Amino acid sequence: MLRLGVNVDHVATVRQARRTDLPDPVEAALAAEKGGADGITVHLREDRRHIQERDVELLRQRLRTKLNLEMAVTPELVSLAERLRPDDACFVPERREELTTEGGLDVVAYQKKIEEAIKQLQGTGIRVSLFVDPQKEPIEISREIGAHAVEIHTGRYCDALADRERDLRGVVVAASLAHRLGLEVHGGHGLNYENVIPIARIAEIVELNIGHSIVARAIMVGMEQAVKEMKELFKRAREGS
Repeated sequence: MLRLGVNVDHVATVRQARRTDLPDPVEAALAAEKGGADGITVHLREDRRHIQERDVELLRQRLRTKLNLEMAVTPELVSLAERLRPDDACFVPERREELTTEGGLDVVAYQKKIEEAIKQLQGTGIRVSLFVDPQKEPIEISREIGAHAVEIHTGRYCDALADRERDLRGVVVAASLAHRLGLEVHGGHGLNYENVIPIARIAEIVELNIGHSIVARAIMVGMEQAVKEMKELFKRAREGS
């Protein structure tokens, strides 16, 4: 089964634009669950531009599915994750000036730091994944330093204007390698209702995390319906239709 993790960060983005209580990403997450989401993903950024600690605490209390916390590899956030106890944690790169995560984690340059953080969180029972580009070396190192899973960055495929098939093949090869190494394989970034099916057909991928396109669709049809529509695309992909 292909799991859908719904990222509700951009519900919080709208809330933070006015510094009010609405819309509440927690309520959006509960509606996503009703629509069939298999988990909820939130990115607690260092600058707290959207998701707040309060959101993560309430999600931990109220979700029936799993909570996946995206985070930078910093002592503050690792300690927060130890306290908040999400089911999963995904280490991602983070720059203050970016609009959204722009590329995979540099596990080559920061191997020791990431390995220490993985061990720290795994000691509390949290499964750790690493957000990586679809390349051989970061996937191999992810396995060496003890990650439970890799989330393959699908942004290049999604943004491709010339040779999308080439970039799709890159994701296919990366997913196959990660699976052979014994890693659980996830994917995410830039996926939407138009481009998700080829990625969802990759047998080794067991989870896709999708946020912006679902939140955008939810503005028109509601969160529950938006999630149902994405899950239907997953079903079509896996059934080969």
